[in-house]
Amino acid sequence: MIKNFKQLASYVGKYKIYAILTPIIVSLEVVMECLIPFFTADLITYVQQDYVVSDAILTKWFISFVEMIIPDKPLAVVGGYCILLVLMALCSLTFGAVAGITCSRASCGFAKNLRSELFDRTQSFSFENVDKFSTSSLVTRLTTDVTNVQQSFMMIIRTAIRSPLMFIFSIIMSIIRGGAMSLIFVVVIPILLFGLITIARKAMPIFKKVFKKYDALNESVQENVHGMRVVKSFVREEHESEKFEVASGNVANDFLKADKILAFNDPIMLFCMYAVMTFVCLFGSQAIVTGDIIIGEFSALLTYGMQILMSLMMLSMIFVMITMSTECAKRICEVLNEDTTIKNPENPVMKVENGDIDFKGVSFKYSQRAERFALSDVDLHIKSGQTVGVIGGTGSAKSTLVQLIPRLYDATVGQVLVGGVDVKDYDLVTLRDSVSMVLQKNVLFSGTIKDNLRWGNENATDEEMERVCKLACADEFIQSFPDKYDTYIEQGGTNVSGGQKQRLCIARALLKKPKILILDDSTSAVDTRTDAMIRRAFAEEIPDTTKIIIAQRISSVEDADIIVILDDGKIDGIGTHSELVQSNAIYKEIYESQTKGGKME
Repeated sequence: MIKNFKQLASYVGKYKIYAILTPIIVSLEVVMECLIPFFTADLITYVQQDYVVSDAILTKWFISFVEMIIPDKPLAVVGGYCILLVLMALCSLTFGAVAGITCSRASCGFAKNLRSELFDRTQSFSFENVDKFSTSSLVTRLTTDVTNVQQSFMMIIRTAIRSPLMFIFSIIMSIIRGGAMSLIFVVVIPILLFGLITIARKAMPIFKKVFKKYDALNESVQENVHGMRVVKSFVREEHESEKFEVASGNVANDFLKADKILAFNDPIMLFCMYAVMTFVCLFGSQAIVTGDIIIGEFSALLTYGMQILMSLMMLSMIFVMITMSTECAKRICEVLNEDTTIKNPENPVMKVENGDIDFKGVSFKYSQRAERFALSDVDLHIKSGQTVGVIGGTGSAKSTLVQLIPRLYDATVGQVLVGGVDVKDYDLVTLRDSVSMVLQKNVLFSGTIKDNLRWGNENATDEEMERVCKLACADEFIQSFPDKYDTYIEQGGTNVSGGQKQRLCIARALLKKPKILILDDSTSAVDTRTDAMIRRAFAEEIPDTTKIIIAQRISSVEDADIIVILDDGKIDGIGTHSELVQSNAIYKEIYESQTKGGKME
């Protein structure tokens, strides 16, 4: 636990000055608050005993100072006391306000730095790392977990300083004022410690479970919102609501269990508080009657008693918050300490010479714990500038094959070479800048069409964007929009059709001027005529670019230089359209089912 919090504390960064100032200012606030009852008791004693000065050194110094200014005027001493108390109260208020500002700046800056580091860390993750945590879990860690740790940090640099100091100073002051009677306060400490330790031991395991269920809750929300159109089209709102209720109920039940345990915190505190105050009042009143203690000292003892118990109550609140955030800190550190499985080599190759692609004895599985390989014994050689079609049934590992080319995953066995160089030897940015992928799930971001296109090249001119859009057959529908290339795209591209979204994503990929272009079933939402126009434009305009087209339609790949047939993660056949129709049973079956309605001849 300490190790985790120590690691997270390093992200305070440039806000460290505020984190240091806060405890200092809080200490001054505590000093003022502890001196106020001290001088109030002296004032009461001074008036009650006909202006007789008490033996306290601070009191003698103060009254000597006042009488030096206004000699032989007892009422002036009373007025001086009042002014002093008001000034100390104002100082305490000022210190408290300033501490609140510095504490907020430190904690908010800390949370900002931590979130930025977490976000940057997740951006560096490979797909394998993301799969390990899951998207919903990463979202929870970036939001809820960081917020809880931020709250704990805020309490640590302010309340966790204020409460112990208040406790110590109040104990000292109460001993000075109340003598042996102040020892009553010491009795409550073992009781409180026992109660807090018992509560923590019971609550901690529950918090460990609840945040995993938070991940499931976020996953349900993310999945539902992302697939809202599908939910509505299948009239499954009620089912999704029930699923969310279950996930939400699991979180609520665990928090309820934890809260039931933590609820004992307040009764323990209140019992100790009122028990102590009862004893103080009982024995204090008797001491006043017998003359062992005067009213001024008794009032100070009561005030310090309240301060002692309130500081203990604040400590218990800190304890509860830290108990809850300990698991959050652990989850955050898991992300921060996670090493990406894909890293740059020490001396990376900074240039991709051409679009040659070679798979040499490649096998791949998504996890080391997986029992079977997604790809097995793949040997494939593609020359630069060739157009390659990839055909296969669902789950045949078509997408897995192409994701090894830009190192979205690393091959488990064998080598993947681009331009004659192992992809593991390239600088990642250099490699991925040379390989453009249009994935199955086309993603557009909120912003104009120009903003989205410039993901391919942030310095692209209007003429360059128009050219690639014409290649992708996107210019035609863009020109029909009132704002043309300045048309605003909603988040996820919800205000354009599926075919339009695919064509914009293809144009964005072309803007990178890649040596390798991969279309992963990226023309499935466009008609066959547009699909043919896109392929013809590719052949004419980017003949030197290696083009890999994953498709379900034979018409999308029949003109390719070679076609690769995948079946259950293995290459079942390689050849041209005419060759495969004659020699490959899988290809022949797909071809005939699409061209002859499934009637075999």
